[in-house]
Amino acid sequence: MTASFGHEAGFGRLSAEEALALTEVLDLDALTARAAALRDAGFGDTVSYSRKVFIPLTQLCRDTCRYCTFARAPAKVGTAFLPLEDVLAIARQGAKAGCTEALFTLGDKPELRYRAAREGLAVLGHARTLDYLYEAAERVFRETGLMPHLNPGLMEADDLARLRLVSASMGIMLETASERLSQRGGPHFGSPDKRPAARLETIRLAGEGAIPFTSGLLIGIGETRRERIEALLALRDLHDRYGHLQEIIVQNFRAKPGTAMAGAPEPDFEDHLWTIAVARLVFGAGMSIQAPPNLAKGALPRMIAAGVNDWGGVSPVTPDHVNPEAPWPHLDILARATAAAGKHLVQRLPVYPSHLREPERWLAPLFRTPALRAIDADGFVRDDDWSPGEARNPPTGFLGDGRAAPVATSALGGILRRAQAGHTLGESDLLALFAARGEAFRAVCTAADELRASTNGDTVSYVVTRNINYTNLCTLSCRFCAFSKGKTAEHLRGKPYDLSLDEIERRAREAWSRGATEVCMQGGIHPDYTGETYLDICRAVKAAVPGLHVHAFSPLEVWQGAATLGLPLAEYLARLKAAGLSSLPGTAAEILDDEVRAVLCPDKIDTAQWFAVMEAAHGAGLRSTATIMFGHVERPVHWARHILRIRALQRRTGGFTEFVPLPFVHMEAPIALKGLARRGPTFRETLLMHAVARLALHPLVPNIQASWVKLGAEGVAQALRSGVNDLGGTLMNETISRSAGAAHGQEMTPAAMEALIRRCGRVPVQRTTLYGLASEERSRAAAAAPFLTDVVNDPLPRRATSADRPLRFASRRLAKTANDGRGS
Repeated sequence: MTASFGHEAGFGRLSAEEALALTEVLDLDALTARAAALRDAGFGDTVSYSRKVFIPLTQLCRDTCRYCTFARAPAKVGTAFLPLEDVLAIARQGAKAGCTEALFTLGDKPELRYRAAREGLAVLGHARTLDYLYEAAERVFRETGLMPHLNPGLMEADDLARLRLVSASMGIMLETASERLSQRGGPHFGSPDKRPAARLETIRLAGEGAIPFTSGLLIGIGETRRERIEALLALRDLHDRYGHLQEIIVQNFRAKPGTAMAGAPEPDFEDHLWTIAVARLVFGAGMSIQAPPNLAKGALPRMIAAGVNDWGGVSPVTPDHVNPEAPWPHLDILARATAAAGKHLVQRLPVYPSHLREPERWLAPLFRTPALRAIDADGFVRDDDWSPGEARNPPTGFLGDGRAAPVATSALGGILRRAQAGHTLGESDLLALFAARGEAFRAVCTAADELRASTNGDTVSYVVTRNINYTNLCTLSCRFCAFSKGKTAEHLRGKPYDLSLDEIERRAREAWSRGATEVCMQGGIHPDYTGETYLDICRAVKAAVPGLHVHAFSPLEVWQGAATLGLPLAEYLARLKAAGLSSLPGTAAEILDDEVRAVLCPDKIDTAQWFAVMEAAHGAGLRSTATIMFGHVERPVHWARHILRIRALQRRTGGFTEFVPLPFVHMEAPIALKGLARRGPTFRETLLMHAVARLALHPLVPNIQASWVKLGAEGVAQALRSGVNDLGGTLMNETISRSAGAAHGQEMTPAAMEALIRRCGRVPVQRTTLYGLASEERSRAAAAAPFLTDVVNDPLPRRATSADRPLRFASRRLAKTANDGRGS
């Protein structure tokens, strides 16, 4: 019959009638082609797996499925239940091998059938199998860190709720929706727990209980193709209602010696592929479709081409106790087979990325923080143990040896060519770049570096600057900030301070004597600061050192200053410029997407306000940088939106001098200390951020900067191969990243900066803030700089009484009355 896929031909959703009509579709190539397109739309170039250990808690079961070799009679199992010491020994072995999942497999309620099960449980101090499972799962997680995935069979709502407390996910295979297969002579006869209605009820209850859940089909046990589709639709109906199904497994029946179905015919590979493709078409692009690789009777790449995006749990330690005749493929072999299909193998947790996006909804409190700390921005297991700001060097080898040019896929190659030509990329293009792994990752970084070479040549610039953070007292409560001090942050490192104008002037003069061309000034939102405070700071620095470039005040501070004086942004920025302000740092950006800002910095200026300040500043003739702080609670889609919004403003104003990725330093950040954020980006993500920024902002933003404070020297060396042409400032006094736990020092001298650049085969250039060449006099002064005087932060005085300074800053309140850029 000619292939007809209804709405699915346009990536729409199949109706039940259209899905059932697939039973007549015999053109396997057409079916799998459409399924593959859906698979790629949902999962790109990744195929996932979970590295697990298999813990057979008991092989006793009250059911008598005619194809099963896992369940055994008491006389054949030795002890009824695996002792807790053996459970923990298996788990420890798995943890040592890099596993993250402990898969508990067991028979269904054996105590209802066997005295041996009841007696075994009594010895363990329990009356029910589910109670022992609870104890074993909790001990495994607390003592080894492996996240339990439980497959205990049918359960009531209270059992599901209790076991949810000690498991990251659960599952039960529906296998079939056909009641016919439970009749006499059928494979499920005499197995009360295999009745489809009972299993669907457990799956429904799991949805009500917000449990990340696994289900699927066992094909080839006597069901028809129509019955397979009916089972898929039954699962889809439950998922539509609760959203809890993480994956649909399409498992093929394997005839096993010693069972009643030892002589039954197995489904052939084409039948398996047909069912995989149909499952993909029924569930669409977003559902994970899994097939066990150790049961495949044909080439694994063909299964990917039929719609598979996940291989399930693969153990480097334990056998598949349900299918002992089929050993797991070695992970290297699995990676090669996946690569042969043009995909990249990635490790996941037992909780899928789809459900990790809402940890408060889907995870019990026990697992939320460990899961966040284990994953990258895509929700997969981190591929390195590095975090920004740590003293340890980042991993090497990501970029290869540079001798063989990486080959991009046709789709990725098209995106890279358009980026290098200066075309505006779309959000989906940037997401494809950010998703790059393996050879695709190297292709992205190589393309960015080629673009850097054609734009900037082999020079790498830096500026001799001094950071002056004049106060760390702040009325806001940004959840990422370890620098600011307020009533909620006294316990973090450092004491509250507020520098006098005399001390600001002293530091500016010392910076000039050490060759600086710039002073970079930012601080907390002090409750007594007004717009006049920032004007006073500018005047003080320019009076002390007229030749110093004043690079100061985040858009947040500008917004506050204008609001406290009741001035439009343009008028206030003109006053700042007249007072000596030369350019703005593009900080306070974090992620320029309000979905993230609502979590990360809810009382800060929002995205529109940040851009309003920057557009007004550029209109006033003040250039600025642009930044992104990434690796905490956001996702790649937010990175893409942030960068595209920066590009859109740059096209209008041309005011951004550079783009500065700032990897999140988590060690002392409040949101990370509370276990509510990831521990910064992975190093792959860090390099990609620099590379994608180069590609996405070309040719409008010619300079991409790397933060040596966050990356360290070795990290910078690799960033210079990923599109970076600037290393920012020497800093002299870096305190913000230092407060967050960064260990790379507070100053990199010009000599050290230039030595690093030369070691990377590049040519160092000392620049000014606006990317002119520093004068010979400034360069000589920087080269001969005396030792830096130890700074002393002034004790915290109040700059004014509440009567003198009645206006306090509350950005959200002010924002509601400042739609035209004017405060109240």
